[in-house]
Amino acid sequence: MNGPCLLPNPCATRPVLHRLAAVLLVLGLCGPARAEPAPTEPAPTAPSPRLKTCGTAQQPRPCVGLVLSGGGARGLAHVGVLKVLERERIPVDLIAGTSMGAIIGGLFASGMGAAELERELLALDWEALFASRVPRETLSQRRKEEDFEISPAVEIGLARDGSPMLPLGSVSSRGLELLLRRYTLPVRTAPHFDALPIPFRAVATDMESGAPVVFERGDLAQALRASMSVPAVFPPTDVDARVLGDGGLVDNLPVDVVRALGAQVVIAVNIGTPLAARDTLGTVLGLTAQMINILTEQNVQRSIAGLDAERDLLIAPELGKITAADFGRVRELITLGESGAQALQPRLQALALPAPEWAAHQAARRREWPQTAPITSVRFEGADITSPQRLAGALASQPGQPFDIDRAEADTRALAASGDYLHADYGLEDLPAGTGLVFRLEEKPWGPHYFRLGLDVASDFVGRGEFNLKLSHNRHWLNEAGGEWRNRLQIGSVPRWHTEWYQPAGLLLADGGDTFVSVHSDVERRRINVYAPLAPSADAAGAPLLGRFARAHWRAGIDLGRPLGSWGEWRLGVVRQAQHFSPEIVAGGSSVSALESSRAQEWALRGALLLDQLDHVSFPRRGWRVRLVGEVGRRWVAESVLAGGTESFHRLEADANTVTSAGPHTLDASLRLRHAHQGLIQGLGYYTLGGFHNLSGYQAEQLSGNEVLLGRLTYTVRLNQRPVLTRGFFAGASLEAGNAWARSSEVDLGRLRGGGSVFLGADTGLGPLYFGLTWAPRGSAGLYLQLGRP
Repeated sequence: MNGPCLLPNPCATRPVLHRLAAVLLVLGLCGPARAEPAPTEPAPTAPSPRLKTCGTAQQPRPCVGLVLSGGGARGLAHVGVLKVLERERIPVDLIAGTSMGAIIGGLFASGMGAAELERELLALDWEALFASRVPRETLSQRRKEEDFEISPAVEIGLARDGSPMLPLGSVSSRGLELLLRRYTLPVRTAPHFDALPIPFRAVATDMESGAPVVFERGDLAQALRASMSVPAVFPPTDVDARVLGDGGLVDNLPVDVVRALGAQVVIAVNIGTPLAARDTLGTVLGLTAQMINILTEQNVQRSIAGLDAERDLLIAPELGKITAADFGRVRELITLGESGAQALQPRLQALALPAPEWAAHQAARRREWPQTAPITSVRFEGADITSPQRLAGALASQPGQPFDIDRAEADTRALAASGDYLHADYGLEDLPAGTGLVFRLEEKPWGPHYFRLGLDVASDFVGRGEFNLKLSHNRHWLNEAGGEWRNRLQIGSVPRWHTEWYQPAGLLLADGGDTFVSVHSDVERRRINVYAPLAPSADAAGAPLLGRFARAHWRAGIDLGRPLGSWGEWRLGVVRQAQHFSPEIVAGGSSVSALESSRAQEWALRGALLLDQLDHVSFPRRGWRVRLVGEVGRRWVAESVLAGGTESFHRLEADANTVTSAGPHTLDASLRLRHAHQGLIQGLGYYTLGGFHNLSGYQAEQLSGNEVLLGRLTYTVRLNQRPVLTRGFFAGASLEAGNAWARSSEVDLGRLRGGGSVFLGADTGLGPLYFGLTWAPRGSAGLYLQLGRP
């Protein structure tokens, strides 16, 4: 039988702890959950006959079994223990592990040495490994642009029965799955985990029944991943029609499992989280964490009680306050693991092998990378709604090529970049003609309808502000060519609705791009404050407010476009738009024309080029972005008092910014240029400046004109290295210079206005949050709160 088998043991069925325990684990508040065992009397399992004795016929010795517990990042201390065992020439004949213990133990059992494990773990980018999606730079421009509307942190979907559904995990396991696949490829053909260099077992939990599932054969990478499937943190793994969760829920220190394999001496390594002190019990979270830790300790003590005090060894490294989420402390954890094992050196020495026998033992577990025949086929598994096969021609891995791990991983990430898959992995199959490459995909159960929620809040603490609630809806895979329907609904200070039908033409090229047609429409109503024009040297703080207009705006168009791989896209199209200005408030002394409404309609040809390599939209750390948009056309203006008419126009919009970082420090330089060759309507220019980070120290839209220039240099420092409820907290400051002019003949770079800000910020699930102080030499000082993009 392929896949996991249920191995009865003294810790059989246990109730599954809820998601809260897993969320607390990720926040570093507790170790992995270990639930209370239910009293059962399972039938004993005889050890495998081939493992009754170890050593040689001439020099038999007791079989040594190693047990490694779960514990998230704390499990990295296992590597330090392995280093000591190798240094002291202690043989390990059998291994059983749970969660992170299963991963470390499984890789060691597959032939990776302690030094290799340490080298690989120290080189890992843990934040990228557990990122919720592939790096933003590798996404299509369509996916990147969605980030500018609403934060991608929270995604809701519809289950197959139409009911709302949240993601099954807060952290993606995609990076971990690819890493485990890479490390276990040398033993992929092992028919049974007994055939590994060291016989091995991994423990997972059947999330439906609560029963332990012990992997003894099948896909090693899949077994390791299933064992570390913390509910609400990592999505569960579906293996042989079972939904499997973290093994720590049922048996976090599987002493009984390694004994069933035939171990006569057990070395158990427990890295669980100790009970917290009294001063941490004053909050709900603190009490909940302590409750879970109490259950954990009860579970562990039952496993420890099964150890023989004279024959077996228990290693419990002193890890202090290091939490299950401290993956950035790899070196420290490995060192602490070494210290914990070294403390038992006298007892370990009793198990040590002489140098010649140790050399033979190490040679027997050495692994070699097998020679892989050329790829003869590429196929896809697990896709019902999506059509990944349409991308086959654009993959780096093609039939006739030698198999290459880097290309296979790049292809897997390219497939995952669509955002449609819960799991994306690859595997190899031995075929009569060569090697088959299989991409194993599991579609998100909450797709293909995806929803995001966003919120925009702005306040200057003197009575001016805005509030907007946002909802986006994306319907993927309307047809086999990949058609999509996107909607954006906004209610609040600026009501808006945007809709777009995006249809690839089915002309996929080698870089994965596909010519597309986009039909889109946008309706918006916005209030615009009109200020008195500022003289070049005038102080803006005293500029009177002339009135407020309501601007209704409608726009529709059709584009023909082409993605430029993961770099960006270009579009050419036709746009039709109409605007209606109507006065709401008019200050005394304003001109008669300010009391009248006006209308404008236009047709235009439009071209756009977007190139985007930013790693994040909010508080980026590296990358660059360029946006160029040009329009040329004709418009009709109708004003009740002023003479209306028609005119030709052209507009150009250009944005560029580049971001670089050193450690926690980041510099973001941006430039905005706007040019509109057209007349003014109601004295208003087509573009505006003012507001937080849009010329800080000036009121929103206080500067208006057809020519706008804004340069900004922003410095930020990241305040926390481990995210808690947000991607990060930041402190920063900005220096800004810009101005707006009615027409191009008035542009004078010598009369730029300055502004700046200092702020605290956070990248939250609803969008970027800023609280800052703004100031401008010819503007004013003030406090500002902003949730959402400035």
